[in-house]
Amino acid sequence: MFARVLRVAAVSLALGGAGFAALAQTGTTPPAGAGTGAGEDPVVAKVNGAEIRRSEVMRTIASLPPQVQQMPVQMIFPAVIDQIINGKLVAEAGYKNNVQNDPEVAERMKRAEERIVQELYLTTEVQKRITADRLQEAYNQFKQENPPQDEVKASHILVESEDAAKAIIADLKNGGDFARIAGEKSTDKAAAQQGGDLGFFTKDQMVEPFANAAFAMKPGDVSETPVQTQFGWHVIKVVERRQSTPPTFEEVQEQLRSQVSEQVIGELVEDLRGDAKVERFQMDGSPMPEQPAAAPGAAPAPKP
Repeated sequence: MFARVLRVAAVSLALGGAGFAALAQTGTTPPAGAGTGAGEDPVVAKVNGAEIRRSEVMRTIASLPPQVQQMPVQMIFPAVIDQIINGKLVAEAGYKNNVQNDPEVAERMKRAEERIVQELYLTTEVQKRITADRLQEAYNQFKQENPPQDEVKASHILVESEDAAKAIIADLKNGGDFARIAGEKSTDKAAAQQGGDLGFFTKDQMVEPFANAAFAMKPGDVSETPVQTQFGWHVIKVVERRQSTPPTFEEVQEQLRSQVSEQVIGELVEDLRGDAKVERFQMDGSPMPEQPAAAPGAAPAPKP
């Protein structure tokens, strides 16, 4: 399985790798442990006398799929070296056969250079334009779009029939222990292990009949009548009510950085297109029909 992932990753790298938006956001930094000095970057293999240094192996690991990168470096290091050795041998054979003089090599080199220039330019521009003020503005917008919501902490006992639920309600009124009964009788086995505890939830996180009943109750209340949903019959106990607390800036900082990166790239490309003379043609090379300019505020014309 691991060898297959490496082969797929090698093909992916050969074909061009990930989209430039993600690369512009994160860059391509070798993982910790990739030395750069002569003493910190030992030779780890030789192919017909040509040296392969540890830094090359670490750069290759950094470009592999996340599920591979999460493995201990010591585990994947030998397999990655073998992949690099194989690549060196294939390249050496290609040079011996003068493949480097094929016009397609020059064309692919040109496309690769263009892609790298795109990535590095976007990385630089995104880093310049993502300021602390812009991230704070994005956080303020996030809080505005995600206001605090009412939350209920509740437990439940789920059974298959209304009569069974009514019997449980009667037992509870006579002093029965909710958590014990949930553990013994609830068909929701995951919650039953916690005495029926469902934790905190917002109204939209539960099916409507259950949510309506729970949010109509006060802390300490237990269902007077069973609540039916598609899962069965519920006996509900509300433990606590509160308003949700929005995550701190630090908790959503990376999410905001990703969001702002996409915005910055969109703005940058829009600016570049605005300053450029762009001509588009149809698949046969004939001129593209001009689209009539939409009136201010008008809805776009439907596509044929």
